[in-house]
Amino acid sequence: MSFTLEIIAFDIESCRTIGRAGAHRIELCDNPGDGGTTASAGMIRQARKLTDLPLFPIIRPRGGDFLYNDDEYSIMKEDIRICRAEGCDGIVTGILTPDGGVDYERMARLSELAYPMDVTFHRAFDRTADPLQALEDVIRTGCTRILTSGQQKTAPEGASLINQLISAAEDRIIIMPGSGVRSDNICELARKTGAVEFHSSARRTVNGNMSFQHPVLSADSGIVTADEQEIRQLLEQLSQLS
Repeated sequence: MSFTLEIIAFDIESCRTIGRAGAHRIELCDNPGDGGTTASAGMIRQARKLTDLPLFPIIRPRGGDFLYNDDEYSIMKEDIRICRAEGCDGIVTGILTPDGGVDYERMARLSELAYPMDVTFHRAFDRTADPLQALEDVIRTGCTRILTSGQQKTAPEGASLINQLISAAEDRIIIMPGSGVRSDNICELARKTGAVEFHSSARRTVNGNMSFQHPVLSADSGIVTADEQEIRQLLEQLSQLS
C-alpha cells in the first residue's frame, strides 16, 4: 500500500526542509497561531521556485470561523487566481453556512475557479453540524479531498468518525486525517481509519538568529518551522505499513 504524507510549511525554509526529508506534498500557510491563513503572494511565488513538490496554499483570509462576507469571499477568489498563475498544484479552503452546513454554492464556484488545481476542503469540515451530510456536499462541490480530525481536537481522538467517513466516501473523495498526527501515533491511526493520506504540521519552534534579544519581548521571537527529523520518522513509520 502506498501512503502520502503532507506537511505544513509555515515559513519559507520549511519548504526546503520538507523536500529534503522526503515528504510528498506541502500545505503552505501563514499565521500558525490562527491555525493557518493565506500566505502572501510573494511567499507563494518563492515557495514555487524552491520546491518541485505539489504545493497547496491555504485560502483562508483570516482566523476565526469559516463564515465569510462578500469582501472576504472576493479576497479568496483573488488569492486562488494568484495560486493558479504561480503554478500551484492545489489549494486548501472551506466555507460554511451560519447553521454549520457546507456553503455549497460558494465552494462549487471556488472549485471551478481553481481548476485545474486540486481542492482540499480543510478543517472547516470539523465545524459542520452533520459530517455525513457535509461529506456529500463537499463531494458535490468537486473537491478532491477532505482534511479532518474526525470532529475531535486531534485525529487520533476522531479515528472512529474518520473511518466512518472513509467508508461512506466509497473512493469518491480522499479523507485525510490531520491534527495531532505524529510519528508515535501515525501507524495506529492508519490501522484504525484505513486512511492512505496523512497531514502533519511536524512543527517545532526555534530561536531566530538575532544576536540582540530584548529582555521583555524576546519570548515572542520564536519561529515555527518544520522538524526534519520528525518528518523522516513519520515516513519511516509509514514505510513499515507499506
